[in-house]
Amino acid sequence: MLQLVDFAVRNRFFLVFVLLEVLSVWLIVRSNSYWGATYFNTSNYYIAKTLSLSNSARAYTKLDEINADLATENARLHALVTSLSQSKPVNAPAGYVPDSLFASRFTYQVAKVVDNETNKANNVLTIDKGTADGVKPGMGVISATGVVGKVRFCSENYSVITSILHSQFMVSTKLIRSKEIGYAKWSGKDPNFIDLIDVSKYTKVFKGDSAVTSDQNSVFPPGIMVGKVESVTVHPNQTFYNIVLGLATDFRNLSYVYVVQNQQLGEQENLKSRVEER
Repeated sequence: MLQLVDFAVRNRFFLVFVLLEVLSVWLIVRSNSYWGATYFNTSNYYIAKTLSLSNSARAYTKLDEINADLATENARLHALVTSLSQSKPVNAPAGYVPDSLFASRFTYQVAKVVDNETNKANNVLTIDKGTADGVKPGMGVISATGVVGKVRFCSENYSVITSILHSQFMVSTKLIRSKEIGYAKWSGKDPNFIDLIDVSKYTKVFKGDSAVTSDQNSVFPPGIMVGKVESVTVHPNQTFYNIVLGLATDFRNLSYVYVVQNQQLGEQENLKSRVEER
C-alpha cells in the first residue's frame, strides 16, 4: 500500500495530466454530436473485434469436440447413403428387388487415429477402438473422403489397420465413366498416389475420372472414393494400362476414420470356404 502511495506522489503531475486529458475527451464527446458519433462508432467496432476474437478462441478450444460430433454425423450419413444406393442399384435389370437386409448390411463406427505412418513401404495406422467396441480383424476402414485400409490386429481398446499405403494391400476399384474394374495397389513411393492395375487398354480411360470401390467387394461398400485418374500410359507390348490415381484420402492429415462392418460377411465367407473345400 505504501508503495502505491509513493508511486502516486512521485507521478502526481503525470496522473493529473492523464486525468485532465480523459476529462477533456469526455467533455468533447458529450458536447459535440460529430465527435460523439465518431467515438461510439469506433468503440463499437473495437468491442465487436474483441468479442469476435474471444469467440474464435473459445471455438478453437472446442475443435476436437466439434470434429468428433461431425465424424459421428458423417457415420450416420454414410450408413444412410449406402443403404439407399443398395436398395436402388444403378443399372439393375427390370424386376430386380434387392433384399432389405442386403441393402443395410454395412454399419459404421467412428474411431480416432492415434498413430499413423506414411513414409514406409508397408504402412499401418492405429485407432482407439478394439474388440471391446466390436471391431474385428478383416473389417474395412474409410475416411470422410475415401478408402483407408483394413483392420489387421485388435486388442481390447486399440486396432492396427493395414493402410492402403501398404505393398500387400489391394482393393477392387471401378472407374465411373468407363465402368472398368481393376485393383488399386500402392507402388511404395508417393503417399499421394496409387496405381490402378489390370484395366484393359482396349477400353477408353479418361483423365480426371473418379475411381471408387466396386460392387465386387465384401469389405468396403460400393462407391467409396479411392482416387481420381492422374495419368494414363500404355506400352505397345502390354495389354493393360499403367494408371496412376491421386488418392482421395490425405493420410498426412487423418484424424477420424470409420470402421465398416459387413454384417453378412461371415455368411459370404462360409459359402466361399465350401467351394474351396471341394
